[in-house]
Amino acid sequence: MGTANRKGSAVPLLCTMGALLALLDPVQPTRAPDCGGILTPLGLSYLAEVSKPHAEVVLRQDLMAQRAPDLFLGSMEPSRNRITSVKVADLWLSVIPEAGLRLGIEVELRVAPLHTVPMPVRISIRADLHVDMGPDGNLQLLTSACRPTMQAQSTREAESWCCLTSSVLLFASSKSSRSILDKVVDVDKLCLDVSKLLLFPNEQLMSLTALFPITPNCQLQYLPLAAPVFSKQGIALSLQTTFQVAGAVVPVPVSPVPFSMPELASTSTSHLILALSEHFYTSLYFTLERAGAFNMTIPSMLTTATLAQKITQVGSLYHEDLPITLSAALRSSPRVVLEEGRAALKLFLTVHIGAGSPDFQSFLSVSADVTAGLQLSVSDTRMMISTAVIEDAELSLAASNVGLVRAALLEELFLAPVCQQVPAWMDDVLREGVHLPHLSHFTYTDVSVVVHKDYVLVPCKLKLRSTMA
Repeated sequence: MGTANRKGSAVPLLCTMGALLALLDPVQPTRAPDCGGILTPLGLSYLAEVSKPHAEVVLRQDLMAQRAPDLFLGSMEPSRNRITSVKVADLWLSVIPEAGLRLGIEVELRVAPLHTVPMPVRISIRADLHVDMGPDGNLQLLTSACRPTMQAQSTREAESWCCLTSSVLLFASSKSSRSILDKVVDVDKLCLDVSKLLLFPNEQLMSLTALFPITPNCQLQYLPLAAPVFSKQGIALSLQTTFQVAGAVVPVPVSPVPFSMPELASTSTSHLILALSEHFYTSLYFTLERAGAFNMTIPSMLTTATLAQKITQVGSLYHEDLPITLSAALRSSPRVVLEEGRAALKLFLTVHIGAGSPDFQSFLSVSADVTAGLQLSVSDTRMMISTAVIEDAELSLAASNVGLVRAALLEELFLAPVCQQVPAWMDDVLREGVHLPHLSHFTYTDVSVVVHKDYVLVPCKLKLRSTMA
C-alpha cells in the first residue's frame, strides 16, 4: 500500500519536471525553403564584367605601391624598377560543378627599368573559389587554390618568359627580364590580392540576409539553408523567409508541400531566376494578418434612416439619422492560390455593420468570403502586389440584433462597398512592395513575372547601381 502511494505521488512531480524541461528546450521552427534563386552562367559573366574595375583598383594599389618593402624581394631598399601601369585585360568566372567557381584574371603591367623603355608584362591568375556558410548563417566566398603565372614580353611578342608559381620557380630566356621581375613582383602577394578582391562580394552576400521592411511594424528576412549548389545550369540557392512583427518572429504554418527549385530551360537569357512558392505568399499575408494590417473601416453611402427602409428594426435602434460604417477583420487566415497564369487571394472576413462615432456599435455581423485576383510585377528589387479584380464574393449572416436578414438583401446593401474598398485597403497596405532576395548594390532589369501552379518565377537581368559603377 505504501509503495503504491509513493508511485502515485511521483507522477505529478514527473509531469511538472517534463513541462519545465519542455520550456527550457522549446521546439525549433521547421527549416524548409519557401523561395530561392538560380544565378545563370550569363549572370556569372555579367558579375565578372562589372568586377573588372574593382579588381584593377585593388591590383594597382598593391602593385604600384613602390614604398612597400614587401613588393621588393631580397631588398629593403626601393627598386630602380617601377611599375608604371596596371590594367586588367580580362576577368572571368566559370562554374566547377559540385565544387565552386574558377576565377581567371589577366593583368597587363608595364615595368620601367632605369633609363630604358618600359617592358610589357602579363600576369595570369587562376583561383578556385568555394562558398561556405559561416556560424552566423551568412554565406562566405573563399579561396581554395591560387595559381599565378607571369610572362615578360619584348616588342617581338614574348621573347622572354617568366613563369612564377607558388614555389616561385623562374624560367627565363633573358637574365635581365628575370632580374627585373624578381625585384618588382612578389608572386605570393598576388594570391593575397585575390583574397582582397573577395571582400566586396562577401559584403554583398551579407546584404542578402538583411532585415527588410514590409510595413512600419512588419519585416522579412531571407536566410540561406545551406551553401549553394553549383552545376552547369548555374548556382542554385534555397532560402527560407522569416517574418517578424514588432521585432518578434512570427511562427507561420508549415507548408504541406515541400518546395524545391524548379528545373529551368537551358536556353534562358536571364542573369538570375528567382522562384517564390505559394507558401511564401500565404505566409506574407498570414504575417500581415497577425499585425492587424487587415483590420479595416469601410465607409458606406447608407445611413440609419435609409437602412431602416430595408431592415425596419434598425429604425428602433436609432432616433437620429447616422452614417452607417462597416468594420471588417479577418476571421481566419488568408490564403494565396497560384495556378498557371493566375494568382488569387482568398479572404475570409467578418464585417460588423453599425453606426456611431467614436462609439461604434454594431447591430449586424456578416461573413464575407472574397476571392481577389492578384497582379504581380517588379519595381527595382521589390515585388509589387496589387488586387486586380474581385473574382468572387459571398455574404452570409453571422449575427444580428435586427432580426433575420436574407443573403440576397445583404449582398444588395453591402456587397458593393466590400468589393470596392477591400482591394483598395489591401493595395494600400502593400503600397511599398515586398523586397525580393537581392544584393544591395544591384537592381533588376528586363523583369518578367510568370505564375505557375504552386510557384512564381521571376527571370531578370542584373544591373550594377550607378552609384557603384
